[in-house]
Amino acid sequence: MIRIDDTLISLDVLDEYFCCDIEKCLGVCCIEGDAGAPLCEEEINILEKIYPMIKKYLPPENIAILDKNVYEVDIEGDLVTPLINNRECAYLIYEDNLSSCAIEKAYFNKEIDFRKPISCHLYPIRITKYADFEAVNYHKWHLCNDACIKGKNQKIHVFRFVKDALIRKYGEDWYQRLTIAYDAWSQYKNSNEL
Repeated sequence: MIRIDDTLISLDVLDEYFCCDIEKCLGVCCIEGDAGAPLCEEEINILEKIYPMIKKYLPPENIAILDKNVYEVDIEGDLVTPLINNRECAYLIYEDNLSSCAIEKAYFNKEIDFRKPISCHLYPIRITKYADFEAVNYHKWHLCNDACIKGKNQKIHVFRFVKDALIRKYGEDWYQRLTIAYDAWSQYKNSNEL
């Protein structure tokens, strides 16, 4: 692991390859799983504020859920996005047979300034908070095998794929230090493989 400030970054974040292949997976990460997307407490207020602006993109079934509450608490007590029929995210919409996000659609249409929950933006990275640090880990999921293949073919490491999200979460300086750590780690690995 690599430590930067109060974060511990798994070496998988630097070593593994990843690049979403939405044409193949059709956005299944927003459909499958055992709970909604993790939310930060400050994101609840944002979702409550922007919900009226994204509502027009949502189907009636999703509106019926979100009108009650823009978030829910899962069985572990964590804040998450609500699900439709215990399956897909309530913010999910379909466009051209692909899963998409109503929040992100409003963002790209310049109607809101919140792109989407940070956990969604960071995926396949998952962050776990502890008392003294945050663990930054790569979440490997068989549903994303095509993304791993595409990332490897294009030589895009996980931390580069989620660059914008990592900068959003931790800042530009943190990300620059991560790239320096990656360079040092790569040199170390290459010298030990000889």
